Amino acid sequence: MIGYKHVESKLINIRDQNVLIDSDVANMYGVETKEINQAVKNNPDKFPGGYIFEVKSDEKSELVKNFDRFKLLKHSSALPKAFTEKGLYMLATILKSSTATATTIAIVETFSKIRELSKLVAALPQTTKKNEQKTLMQKSGEIIAELLDNDLETSETETSFEIDLSVMKFRHVVKKKIKNTEEEKK
Repeated sequence: MIGYKHVESKLINIRDQNVLIDSDVANMYGVETKEINQAVKNNPDKFPGGYIFEVKSDEKSELVKNFDRFKLLKHSSALPKAFTEKGLYMLATILKSSTATATTIAIVETFSKIRELSKLVAALPQTTKKNEQKTLMQKSGEIIAELLDNDLETSETETSFEIDLSVMKFRHVVKKKIKNTEEEKK
């Protein structure tokens, strides 16, 4: 089963958007890249502007340069497609296998968590009460922990504040433990 961590590790920021490249989408769905691109080609009305875009040649070069998983693109004349969050949701309406359903759920959950985390981080500077700040940071830490490794559970959190003139800095540490500890088995 594909989880947050796997999806999050494949997200790339291109043109100020978090996207998944067609080959990564295909890999997650357990199909060939050409099948993903064929689904898009056969359903153009489902992919208006803002749902999917073709990566430019210079962007492709950057992908090849910065990510080993795209080394096969180096010698390809085709430009990969980048799926935005909306495009991935629409793709989910076309692909119907059990793997597609599980993958779509993981993708939806990942984007939802990233959006929630963004809102929490954006709310921090506007919050003046320490209790509210602590709560926002704790929630942020828990979301980050979920995105990074959902095989662990939060055992405790620790928050410290550092204030420097008019700029607030914070540090949030989430301590984790493995779910199935020996104590739980007894």
